[in-house]
Amino acid sequence: MRLKHMQQIVFAATALAMLLGMHWQVRADGFSISCEESQVTIEYDGNLVTRYHYRDTDARKPYFWPVLGPKGKSMTRAFPMEIIDGEQHDHPHHRGVWFGHQGVGGADTWLEAASKNLKDEKQEEFLASLGTIAHTAFTEISANADRAVICSTNDYLDSAGKQLMADERSIVFHMSNGQLLLDFDIRLLGKYGNIELQDMKDAGLNVRVPTSLSLTDGKGHIINSVGDRDGDTWSKPAVWVDYHGPVDGEHLGVAFLNHPSSFRHPTRWHVRDYGLFTANAFGQHSLDESADSGAFTLKDGENVLLRHRIIFHEGDDNTAKIAEAYKAYAASKPQL
Repeated sequence: MRLKHMQQIVFAATALAMLLGMHWQVRADGFSISCEESQVTIEYDGNLVTRYHYRDTDARKPYFWPVLGPKGKSMTRAFPMEIIDGEQHDHPHHRGVWFGHQGVGGADTWLEAASKNLKDEKQEEFLASLGTIAHTAFTEISANADRAVICSTNDYLDSAGKQLMADERSIVFHMSNGQLLLDFDIRLLGKYGNIELQDMKDAGLNVRVPTSLSLTDGKGHIINSVGDRDGDTWSKPAVWVDYHGPVDGEHLGVAFLNHPSSFRHPTRWHVRDYGLFTANAFGQHSLDESADSGAFTLKDGENVLLRHRIIFHEGDDNTAKIAEAYKAYAASKPQL
C-alpha cells in the first residue's frame, strides 16, 4: 500500500477516535504522536519532545509545553504550568511556545485572567477585554520516521464568544543533525467579516526561553542576522535571531527564523533580555516610534500568512550554523 494511502487511512481512524472522545496513538520509528482530550503528545524514539495543549481554559490559547531539545533539556520555561525554584515567575501568560495578539478587533488574546489582579470594577473591565483563541478542529495529525505533523483550525473570540477571525496552522517537528526543528506556519483568516489587527508590542509567535538563558537572571546572549547583540536586538528587523547560553549544564540555544514569504518580512523582534522571544510583524510603531503604524484591517475573505522556523540547538549561532540554516529554510515552500 502506498504511503499516502496508509496515512489517509491512519488519519481517518484517528479522526473518528477524536470524534468519539477516544485516546489514540500513532507509533513509528523516529517520531510518534498520540492525542487525548486536551493535549497532543509528540515523542521521538520513545522520548518526549513536546505536548500541544489545545484546550487549556486558563491559558485561553493553544501552546506547546514542555519542549525538549538537544540532550533532552527543556528549552522553555516551566512557569506557570509548573512551579520550579530558581525560575522567573513573571508574566503567567508566557506559556512555552504560543501565538497571540493583544489587539484583535479590541479583544486581547495575549493576556490571561491571572495576568492582572485589579480591584472590583477594574478587574471586571480587564476580564471583559480578554479574548480566546479556541481550538475548533484538527485537519491532520500524523507521524513517521522523519517528522510529526499537527494541522489545526482555531477561532478568535471576544469575551462574549463572538467570532472575530480564524486561523489555520501547519506545525511540523523534525530532527536534523541533532537539532530539533519546529516549522510553524499560521494563516490568519478574515472569516467573520472585516477585523482590525492593532499595532501592539505584544503580538506574534513566541517562545519563553528558560530562565538560565535570559540576560537578566541567567547568563545567556542574543544575536541577530545583522550583527546586533543582546539588548540592541530588541525591536530590530532581522531574518533570524538566536538566544543561547547555559541550560542545565549544557550550552544550548533557540534560533528563530522568519521566512521571506512571511507577512512583513523581515519581521521586527520583541526579544527581551528577561526571556520573552517574539516575532512581531504587527507592532511596527509600538516597537519603533519612528515607524508608521502597523495596524491594518484583515478584510472578509482575505488572509495573512506568517511563516517561522524555530531551531533548538547545541552551542551558539556559529556552532549551530544558523546563518546556513536560514538559507536552506528561505528556499523552502509554504506548508499552507
